[in-house]
Amino acid sequence: MNKRTAVIIGTSHAAAQLTISLRQEGWDGDIVMIGDEPFWPYHRPPLSKTFLSGDKSINDLLIRPTALYDKQNIQFRQGLVTAIDRNQKKLTLLDGSTQHYDKLALCTGARARKIDIPGSQLSGVHYLRNISDVQGIQAHIGTAKNAVIIGGGYIGLETAASLKKQGISVVVLEVADRILQRVTAPELSTFYSRIHTEEGVKIYTGVTIKAIVGTTCVESVSCGQGMTFPADLVVIGVGVIPNVELAIAADIEVDNGIIVDDYCRTNDPNIVAAGDCTNHFNAHYNRRIRLESVPNASEQAKSAAAMICGIEKAYHSLPWFWSDQYDLRLQIAGLSHGYDHLIIRGNIQEGRSFAAFYLQKGHLIAADCVNRPQEFMLSKRIIEKKLTIDPSLLANELMPVNLLL
Repeated sequence: MNKRTAVIIGTSHAAAQLTISLRQEGWDGDIVMIGDEPFWPYHRPPLSKTFLSGDKSINDLLIRPTALYDKQNIQFRQGLVTAIDRNQKKLTLLDGSTQHYDKLALCTGARARKIDIPGSQLSGVHYLRNISDVQGIQAHIGTAKNAVIIGGGYIGLETAASLKKQGISVVVLEVADRILQRVTAPELSTFYSRIHTEEGVKIYTGVTIKAIVGTTCVESVSCGQGMTFPADLVVIGVGVIPNVELAIAADIEVDNGIIVDDYCRTNDPNIVAAGDCTNHFNAHYNRRIRLESVPNASEQAKSAAAMICGIEKAYHSLPWFWSDQYDLRLQIAGLSHGYDHLIIRGNIQEGRSFAAFYLQKGHLIAADCVNRPQEFMLSKRIIEKKLTIDPSLLANELMPVNLLL
């Protein structure tokens, strides 16, 4: 009797966890991972930080050593999947070859959102999403004097910090009225603006990009407000787009991500999905969401692997994230959208350590913790277990964290 085959499209964090979880859940058939990069799954958060700075190598980035995949008899196939035939349970790759599956996992992740402005194709203009993107940026670091970052989100700010630490003059241009506007409170935006300014980065908000100027290589960035910034390196970080085209073409349900249930099933019983490409119902916030988060990808992958093996393990994890900039580790518990009250614990105006608690109708729904791991863990516990806490205690620095509950 032929063994069954589970195929994973993508080499994301979700894919890395799914392969191992499949074996842990008892899948004894073949496992084939298909990726369009020549690498086993690797950690993506360090790309804009320690990998960009040269402190880590590609081998350092690998989520698991290659020997582990060999031990678990997991096959890797480099290629780009162009079509899914659900009736025949067959994948077609760009080179014309095919791959049979009995069970399929879509871990296609997301890609950098591109901007279409004059000069965006010039040499020296880069995005930052994968290893080759960073290698392209690194090729300019030795000679670059002026870098312009387009986008004041976490990727843009992390990149700005990495480049500044390497002695490059850095300017951040953000179209919104403040940096991090989409993801955090004004107080946090003010804090990170202060930190980057203190570190020597110049930040301009409310700026529209008119053109990237140069003949063959970038020379400057021209803005609609009449400002021009010299640049021999431009990094664009304006968000990501989920990779859902394969799913759409195969009539798999998509709405701001591949629609999955609590067990990561799509509308095809033989196909699961996990990670940045998915849209799931989150019970903590009573709505459907799509998360760009390593913890989410890993936890969803565990549920997806169990489902492939016929075991129902619901995914109901609390979203959480992190960002490293300079000597600051920001840990985020939950989603702050819809908050009506903000409590700050610590000195956010002058210090480099504090916790911001987001409340809605008196209940904690999220927290941003900068160099405050205890407050982060406390916040996760409160939100996950729906505990109540006196808001006045959260702001009281004299009250030890372990006594707040």
